[in-house]
Amino acid sequence: MPWLEVSILIGGVALLFATLTRQFWWWKTIHAVFAPAAYALLKLQIRPEWYLLAFAILFLFYRGAVSGQIPLYFSNRRSATALIHFFSDNPPARIIDLGAGIGSMVCPLAEALKSTRVNGVENAYLPWLIGRLRTARLANCRWSQGDFWKEPLADYDVVYAFLSPAPMPNLWLKIKREMQPGTLFISNSFQVPELEASFVIEVADARETRLFCYRV
Repeated sequence: MPWLEVSILIGGVALLFATLTRQFWWWKTIHAVFAPAAYALLKLQIRPEWYLLAFAILFLFYRGAVSGQIPLYFSNRRSATALIHFFSDNPPARIIDLGAGIGSMVCPLAEALKSTRVNGVENAYLPWLIGRLRTARLANCRWSQGDFWKEPLADYDVVYAFLSPAPMPNLWLKIKREMQPGTLFISNSFQVPELEASFVIEVADARETRLFCYRV
């Protein structure tokens, strides 16, 4: 078989389907280069121990994708700015970021909203470590490593999450069960299935981020 040509064809077909299904640009890139990259690595005849090491490192970063279909997404600065502006007139007492990554939302909120207690919980080890270092200087911030499904939500005024479509139905059940009436759940990019958001915050960034806000 002409494996080089076959791998390029596979990448092209994968890119086509990724484009037709309107996936993010980085998913399109992954689909396009995966098969050709696999062929190139095979030709290099790299020892299998290096693949094991690469897998271990990736697992430390992307543990959530393996255990709960939750990739490592980073909230961008403009999303944080939009929330800071939204809360400027009436800062909540306590906010938590579920699946907080490296603290890309927690840090700006804690820095800007001095009277607000901002907490973050992250499951993957290396992002948690990076976030721990970033938040160490913030007195109004608590940074935790663990499973956010086990995190009690009853004391929070606002729960923020940037996860994936997969956990949204169960997460909304947890929110309804634990959060107090009148509190707010904010989901970056992913809607709760079959539920209309109370309102939407439009973020003026390149990918036109939308923050779906659900009043409990």
